Amino acid sequence: MISKQTIDKIFSTIRVEEIVGEYVQLKRAGSNFKGLSPFHDEKTPSFVISPSKQIWKDFSTGKGGTAISFLMEIENFTYPEALRHAAKKYGIEIEEDQQEFSEEAKQAQTERDLLYKIHEVANNYFQEILWDSEEGKSIGLSYFKERELRDDIIKKFQLGYSPEKKNAFTMYALEKGYSKDILERSGLSIFPENTPAGVDRFRERVIFPIHSFSGRVLGFGARILKNNVKTAKYLNSPETEIYHKSNVLYGLNQSKQAISRKNVCLLVEGYMDVISLHMSGIENVVASSGTSLTTEQIKLIKRLTENVTILFDGDNAGIKASFRSIDMLLTEGMNIRVLLFPEGDDPDSFARKHPQEYVDKFIENEATDFIDFKAEILLKEAGNDPIKKADAIRNIVKSISFVQNALKREVYLKEVSTKFGLSEQSLFNELDVQKQITHHQNTQQLKDTNKPVKLEIVPKQEHDIDAIEFNILHQENKLIDTMLMFGDIVLERKNEKHEKYEVTVIEEILHHFEEEQYDFQIETNKKIIKNIKEGIENDELRAGNFFITLMDEDITLKVADALIIPDDLSNWSTRNIFPPAIGDHIAEEVEANILIHKYYYIHFMIKQLTVGLESYREGDEEKYYDSIKRIMILNQLSVQIIDKLGWSPITKI
Repeated sequence: MISKQTIDKIFSTIRVEEIVGEYVQLKRAGSNFKGLSPFHDEKTPSFVISPSKQIWKDFSTGKGGTAISFLMEIENFTYPEALRHAAKKYGIEIEEDQQEFSEEAKQAQTERDLLYKIHEVANNYFQEILWDSEEGKSIGLSYFKERELRDDIIKKFQLGYSPEKKNAFTMYALEKGYSKDILERSGLSIFPENTPAGVDRFRERVIFPIHSFSGRVLGFGARILKNNVKTAKYLNSPETEIYHKSNVLYGLNQSKQAISRKNVCLLVEGYMDVISLHMSGIENVVASSGTSLTTEQIKLIKRLTENVTILFDGDNAGIKASFRSIDMLLTEGMNIRVLLFPEGDDPDSFARKHPQEYVDKFIENEATDFIDFKAEILLKEAGNDPIKKADAIRNIVKSISFVQNALKREVYLKEVSTKFGLSEQSLFNELDVQKQITHHQNTQQLKDTNKPVKLEIVPKQEHDIDAIEFNILHQENKLIDTMLMFGDIVLERKNEKHEKYEVTVIEEILHHFEEEQYDFQIETNKKIIKNIKEGIENDELRAGNFFITLMDEDITLKVADALIIPDDLSNWSTRNIFPPAIGDHIAEEVEANILIHKYYYIHFMIKQLTVGLESYREGDEEKYYDSIKRIMILNQLSVQIIDKLGWSPITKI
């Protein structure tokens, strides 16, 4: 178990903006940062990071918390995994508390945990074979050296080798205590009926581990080196609980910082394309690894940049098939340029032939926008045939129809108009046609996939709440939020004798709850109050910062909700309008919010007393009149509070 001292050190060292910045393209917004939500499709940034408070909040999904909770959310890390990942990033040594785990705890590992672990074990094994065994050095390492890869690049991408013996890794893993079941489910081993000892899926191949965004090994790609064997040149891991090839981009973990820094992503096809460009110093590059580009992969890139340059082989027969990728990128709001390498070259060979500066300039100068690219390919094929030329232009306009931004669409159409000498009106007419075709296709798909839904009246549930309960829950949350945000602020007050005294926000609100003998309705608030009371017993004021390090998802989200508020008025200062910030008048706000809570609590009690009246009317006259008396007293108190707050009694319950 990670020691408390280590956890404290991790939280005091890590920066939420740096960790989140590896997944989300952030822009400064006053004292905060903003970006597009990584959990939800959106066009207007609603994801906010507060560097001063070291928390994040995603207003589109309602999620929020610390850097550690972000890693848990986006990577499906457990709490210890997120801590270890952050510690590794910041070079913090993990100290373990000595603790014996029960058999039940040992068995509590999920299949997902075991899949991550077995891939980590396999990755280390393949690297050890490559560097330390005679077979690995003479076959695997020799192959990488023939491809002119340096040692540092081989280690950077954790390349490896699986030996010729058909079950070498399987036996290694079984000896370490991993079951046949997990080996089979991971796809690393196969257990045919006639071979109970198992077979290594990747035997006698060089290994390319496929990493998640954060660097965990999800699966492997493997290349066979013999030319006389009738089998697939490349072999990939099968789909598993942790590996879905449509959700992964090869090299993203090694390239994400460069992509974010340069604000452009180079998109290639193969593992070696990525690796060779990295060796040339060009690191903002990822590969779709032989699969057709997917929406999920595009969204991974969009976290870091909206600019993509697609790099194609000069003699790639599948260039026309790539038009679908262009349309998908445009649909997701990406800005696209395309580069064709000279015939006979691909990104790998071109990068090895030329120095970095030359390759950089070539990509920058030779890449064209998607209109020029499609025009060159399609018009070359059309020749002098006017029908084929019209089809080529229609194909280009079809791509423009996928552009979501109206201004961009118009600019692209003007470019096509100028390039081909066509009237803008005819192009806009064709655009409308293409949009209608696309809309019809999408509608048809929805009809085919969606079953009709039967509309039903949903009966009112027992847990549905009325206006009085809603108001008291809202005010309970508001007072808890105030304690989290401003709990340690000292207020100056006067007692009944007009003598001055000082009290903290936490103490004043807590005194109100205790005086009213108020029972908290919300479970998270109960936990927060329990922690606050424990702190007071130990002469410690526990406000927002204390709760950030607690590993309770509900509390973490509550703290994020309290400490980060949507800053809708942030741009008013440009008009010389400076609205008051929350907390500018904290003494008055606390006093008013306590009175409001008291008011709603009074009406909550009146409601409860009223419910019991009918049952007392016939059976218990004393309780009946006592309840009426209490209702009258509570109503008088309600009127006094309304007067103090300056409310109109007509507008309140």
